[in-house]
Amino acid sequence: MKEVVILGGGYGGMNTLHGLLDQIPEDVHITVVDRNPYHSLKTEFYTIAAGTESDRHARVDFPKHEQVTYVFDEVEKIDTDNETIIIKGGEKSLPYDYLLIGLGCEDNYHGIEGAREFTESVQTFSKARSAGFAINNLGAYGKVTVVGAGLSGIEVASEVRESRPDLNIRLLDRGETVLKAFDSKIQDYVEKWFKDNEVEVIHGANVEYVEKDGVCNNGVCYLNDVTVWTAGVRPNFLVRELPFEKDDQEKVIVNDFYQVPTHQNVYVVGDCAASEHSPSAQLAGQQGEKVADVLNAVLRDRVPERPSEVKLKGALGSLGKNDGFGNMLQKPMTGVLPRLAKSGVLWLSKRH
Repeated sequence: MKEVVILGGGYGGMNTLHGLLDQIPEDVHITVVDRNPYHSLKTEFYTIAAGTESDRHARVDFPKHEQVTYVFDEVEKIDTDNETIIIKGGEKSLPYDYLLIGLGCEDNYHGIEGAREFTESVQTFSKARSAGFAINNLGAYGKVTVVGAGLSGIEVASEVRESRPDLNIRLLDRGETVLKAFDSKIQDYVEKWFKDNEVEVIHGANVEYVEKDGVCNNGVCYLNDVTVWTAGVRPNFLVRELPFEKDDQEKVIVNDFYQVPTHQNVYVVGDCAASEHSPSAQLAGQQGEKVADVLNAVLRDRVPERPSEVKLKGALGSLGKNDGFGNMLQKPMTGVLPRLAKSGVLWLSKRH
């Protein structure tokens, strides 16, 4: 049997798995390793943090197949010398002939004192739950600070505002405007939304340190009940430890087939792989589909065709349940339409 191991049941891993199951040879066995017994819809974690949706809203059952085994545990080490995956505790190991790494990312605290210890996060399901408990357990007029005004920060802050109108919400933005990767029309729209909904936005932020009950920014310390960190990510630590060539963001450099050049039986997708595109679920999903095509050829001892270029369809974001923004058909759009489109993408994702 040829052993294929998929690390991570996220968008890249699941699209690879679905692509393989469409035409899996009889002599192939697949093992999927994930900390959770379900596929997590990370793009919806902000709703868990805000308390506007239940866990079930953000998870999908893994597909069942007689040639697929699931291991629900943490990975301790990726041993590429011995082509083995060491599971937490070192009591179990998984040999592989082909390996797909789709372990995603984790928060980048940029070495800021107290950030790791005293902030909440939306990078994993368990951390989003923790953030939701911390925020929704606050009494009236509690203070919440969101650090970082990228897509995650905007969605967390706006969803919390809609969920808890009584809370005092502050958004710390390092730049001169929110959502620096988006069109100025979208930036202006989101800025106005926050102003109209009484979310305080502080630009030019430079967080110096974080304490249990406060955030110190540019010499000013704000008293605070809950701090949510959305100020950047980095690849999973297991990937950063690998002896592969990486880019300046610590992502593994891959060839046109998403293979590690020195270990061509190892494929890397999503937040762990170097790319000209910014990290996103859409990017990871498309890469996963392309890896499945490559592996379907390799597993049959055929020469794979070079994958076509990734063509992203734009980015969508929400401002609560009834408003949103995004780049649609290469045009910046705001309001109800992009919000409906985001809901449609989620609906399709759940019914893949």
